[in-house]
Amino acid sequence: MTARPPLIELARAERSDLAAFLATLTPAQWRAQSLCTGWTVKDVVAHVVSYEDLGVAGVMRRFVKGRIAHANQVGVDEFAQLSASELLDYLNRHLDPSGLTARFGGMIGFVDGTIHHQDIRRALDRPRTIPGNRLTRILPLVPGNPRLGAGRRIRGLRLVATDVDWTHGHGPQVSGPGEALLMAMAGRPAALADLSGPGRDVLAQRIRR
Repeated sequence: MTARPPLIELARAERSDLAAFLATLTPAQWRAQSLCTGWTVKDVVAHVVSYEDLGVAGVMRRFVKGRIAHANQVGVDEFAQLSASELLDYLNRHLDPSGLTARFGGMIGFVDGTIHHQDIRRALDRPRTIPGNRLTRILPLVPGNPRLGAGRRIRGLRLVATDVDWTHGHGPQVSGPGEALLMAMAGRPAALADLSGPGRDVLAQRIRR
């Protein structure tokens, strides 16, 4: 059996793909709204790298400054002065997660990078197929992730991916591509159009609360 690549390697691969995609964007696309409420594409990229090089003390200072709930916005604001090209250069220098995003074997960087890559892709109507080895690794990481709040959205539902071998939970079924299930678990209403099944309406109500 072939050994699965470590999460830190998958995080680097995802960031590399994101950087290559960002290099194709126009200035107007960098300014476009992403799926993240209130954030442009540029803001999302800033968030992806905003915890790099921060040690525990730096993370705590940011959480205090943002009163925890707004810590992510603090990071985005700190990178606001960078141009799109400067931000892309910064991302290319930090393809390997460091600081907070390297925690748990790179899991934070992998999950965060993949979801936010899709936040940009979907908003710009530039779809892609997430490589299967990444999709099958990320899906099991999301339901129990307290930061994403997926557990309360999918409680009592059975999720079934139609393009990769992954299921989760019990109850009324929600089925569709693994990428759409990923984004729905992360609370993105835009993914609901790609899902079906008797549990879809329940999931939609929970996401839209």
